[in-house]
Amino acid sequence: MKTAVIGLGYVGLPLSLQFVRSGVSILGLDIDPAKVEALNSGRSYIKHIPPEIVAEAVKTGKFSASSDFRRIKEVESIIICVPTPLNKNREPDISFIIETGKSIAPNLGKGMLVVLESTTYPGTTDEDLREVLEAGSGLKAGVDFHLAFSPEREDPGNALSKVEAVPKVIGGYTPACLERAKALYGRAIRTLVPVSSCRVAEATKLLENIFRSVNIALVNELKLVYGAMGIDIWEVVQAAKTKPFGFMPFYPGPGLGGHCIPIDPFYLTWKAREYGQNTRFIELAGEINTAMPLYVINRTAEALNAQRKPLNGSCVLVLGLAYKPNVDDDRESPSYVLMDLLGERGADVAYYDPYVPVIRPTREHPHWAGTRSVGWDRETLHSFDAVIIATNHQAVNYQELADWSSCVVDTRNAMAGVRTRPGQVWKA
Repeated sequence: MKTAVIGLGYVGLPLSLQFVRSGVSILGLDIDPAKVEALNSGRSYIKHIPPEIVAEAVKTGKFSASSDFRRIKEVESIIICVPTPLNKNREPDISFIIETGKSIAPNLGKGMLVVLESTTYPGTTDEDLREVLEAGSGLKAGVDFHLAFSPEREDPGNALSKVEAVPKVIGGYTPACLERAKALYGRAIRTLVPVSSCRVAEATKLLENIFRSVNIALVNELKLVYGAMGIDIWEVVQAAKTKPFGFMPFYPGPGLGGHCIPIDPFYLTWKAREYGQNTRFIELAGEINTAMPLYVINRTAEALNAQRKPLNGSCVLVLGLAYKPNVDDDRESPSYVLMDLLGERGADVAYYDPYVPVIRPTREHPHWAGTRSVGWDRETLHSFDAVIIATNHQAVNYQELADWSSCVVDTRNAMAGVRTRPGQVWKA
């Protein structure tokens, strides 16, 4: 059962390696030749995936990478793991899915299985992708080839999250498509969760991330309300989470980041308009979360004012570029928004992140490409008027930060338990 995985990023590469461990031969396809060369040489470009695991997969002969999509003819199954961002108007951009479909179609053979894993709005698989595949191949989905959707559930940096142990939701275009997809994923994943259609599977993924977006917005709003009352939201959440039923803790922050929560809810709000439906609750959560970086900047200005310093002309360090702790994934990171806002207000901006030594080109913030992380030492930290903790990496020595910095704006409660001076730490 040789399978092609298209898109070898934070979703496609871990999935490929799990299939290899399960005895399935994987052809990894990616348009980035640097990734292809690295993987075939046994190297990893993702922090939480050790190079030894990649090298072992290559050594077994069951994994190879390529940029030649004509090699799809060699496989029986195809899994698509490509980006689904928002465009400049905050509308869904499924162009990567469509272009991938166009690359697959001329090489699609009878009996093959195509599975989409990229998060998207309901109807993408059985309408948009199906139409592209059928038009380019002359084959009919559900008759000549199988089609399914199975949303990714990757959690980068979580050592307890193993690909094989995370239940896999699967929806097929037809019952036969579902059975074919179950046969594939059953080789590598312990628990399968079949649903009645591709659209149900697509909607399931959106619900998972909208749930998180709405609850994060709730605690972000409560952070402002309780802060005005002199109440620490972090202490409140810690106390509330002791309730053994009816409560799940979520934590405030400087804004949303990552490939899911800042994007996925808007896929549903956009699609809902087609059916004349308003998604006021989801959109309100988006407004609250989007406003958080500006709140952090205002708190930073307050902290500097307390030292009789203006934000304009001050040197500010953003600590943490990755969107979550202990990873090198900077997709949709709120740190970029913080850096832009600081720059717009006349501050001299730098960043420190032990996992992102240099900023790679991004679609949304290309002007930061090539910027390097500053070093971590007393002289460097002391040169900044304020440090904003945007990501609470465990590798950072926060006691050194307290000893070496005059002002810290903490958005992650990272300074809890650290010896600090009166007025040094401002929560945001």
